[in-house]
Amino acid sequence: MIGFPRTAVRTRPPASLVLPAAVAALIALAPIWYLADRSLSRGWSEVVDELWRDRTAQLVWRSVLLTAVVTVLCVLIGVTAAWLVERSDLPGRRLLRVAFTLPLAIPSYLSAFAWISWDRELAGFTGAVLVLTLVSFPYVMLPAAAALRHLDPALDDVARSLGRTRWRVAVGLTVRQIRPSIAAGALLVALYVLSDFGAVAAMRYEAFTWVIYGAYRAGFNPARAAILATVLVALALVLVLAEARARGRATTARVGAGTARPHTPVPLGRATPLAWLFSAAVLLPALVFPLWRIGVWLTSYASTDVDLADVGASLRSTLTYAALAAVAATLLAFPVGVLAARHKGPVPAALERSTYVAHALPGIVVAISLVFVGVKLLRPVYLEWPLLVLGYVVLFLPLAVGSVRASVEQSSPRMEEVARSLGSGPMRVLRRVTGPLALPGIGAGAAMVLLATMKELPVTLVLHPTGTDTLATQLWKYTAVSDYANAGPYALALVAFAAVPTALLGIRQRAAHHATPVLSDE
Repeated sequence: MIGFPRTAVRTRPPASLVLPAAVAALIALAPIWYLADRSLSRGWSEVVDELWRDRTAQLVWRSVLLTAVVTVLCVLIGVTAAWLVERSDLPGRRLLRVAFTLPLAIPSYLSAFAWISWDRELAGFTGAVLVLTLVSFPYVMLPAAAALRHLDPALDDVARSLGRTRWRVAVGLTVRQIRPSIAAGALLVALYVLSDFGAVAAMRYEAFTWVIYGAYRAGFNPARAAILATVLVALALVLVLAEARARGRATTARVGAGTARPHTPVPLGRATPLAWLFSAAVLLPALVFPLWRIGVWLTSYASTDVDLADVGASLRSTLTYAALAAVAATLLAFPVGVLAARHKGPVPAALERSTYVAHALPGIVVAISLVFVGVKLLRPVYLEWPLLVLGYVVLFLPLAVGSVRASVEQSSPRMEEVARSLGSGPMRVLRRVTGPLALPGIGAGAAMVLLATMKELPVTLVLHPTGTDTLATQLWKYTAVSDYANAGPYALALVAFAAVPTALLGIRQRAAHHATPVLSDE
């Protein structure tokens, strides 16, 4: 088996990376302050009693089961889709690359309402697994596809010359090389499932998020809700540690000189119909079905009056807040991702893992915790757009961190060493070498934050400025009371505009992968 040396080294991380990474970690950990304050408000005995209840154990089992099943399915679907569009000779694979990314534009609660409005018998575990798998598998497919494009085909040729079959090469060599990207995508899926509220609420599946939301909304026992939320934090830490172990010690950085030649597509032959069948089995329920249901909502109630001015105002607010969150999250994620990829040790590991903690919290918990922080420390921006953007960053920072880290890990550190040997300082190397090398991950992370922000519901409901609505809040307002006629225009606008950056992500990933860093004295 061919391996690569680890790119992370045990050297002292530069302060130019550690300080901004520490700021990102502190921002991500802001909800923990609130949880600690509320959980201990009635003493340790209340915490112990709540944790040892049979009800809590049942919630842990139901949430872990849902997370495990969805994550495994997403890995299987995502890796298969990535291999088909990057390594096979499947006709139309460029179009499929874009199509496989488009389910990211479908909010989980919209997909859930689409299925429930069609067949209410889907409610429960089966429906939750169906919806969360269909909207989450691109989180694995995108980094896996990027990693497959980066691999040097010469390694496959060597393995084939030693008598390995194509199947053994794919499973024993290719999957092993892209394991860090698969693990990063699987972690994002698992954290997303743990923190999802819309799908489990619509499907009436009693997971942690639904129970926590109910406790907060009732308002009679916020301490219990906070204690349950800390269990989610513990589960998130377990997932982060498991992902670090699954990531392994191998990386996909090329060690040879020059530019890798293009891959020769693997002929599918008689398996081509099976590949098309797989693609249809994924895309029809993930993409075509929700769009069909939106069309039904729009056409079944022709007499419904639609206020296009309200739709336009909600769209402007959505795009503005999403763009601000994407920029802020990307800036904070870059130093964290570079540290995790290039430096080994407790400090980089702790800073990276800190950014993932809040991602497992329900949006309602993050929102209420930021209300607490806003009242205590940030009163001038309380219920203003900066606090809303901060809530988005806390929730979706891991999307950018995981993408940046995976992209940096796939690039050889020797180009950075050459730049330093020529007299470039750390900041210059970051700007001229590391940044351009990480452009695919930076772009993918920013796009995923943009999309996730456009679809986010609980944080927006609690923190949005007074008198301002987004597409998500308006969509939820109507679908929650089964008013699908009025929900239709907002659903269509949300999916249509979310599909634009999603499609661009699929189209431009290949071009971004070929970007070359420029070393100059300017």
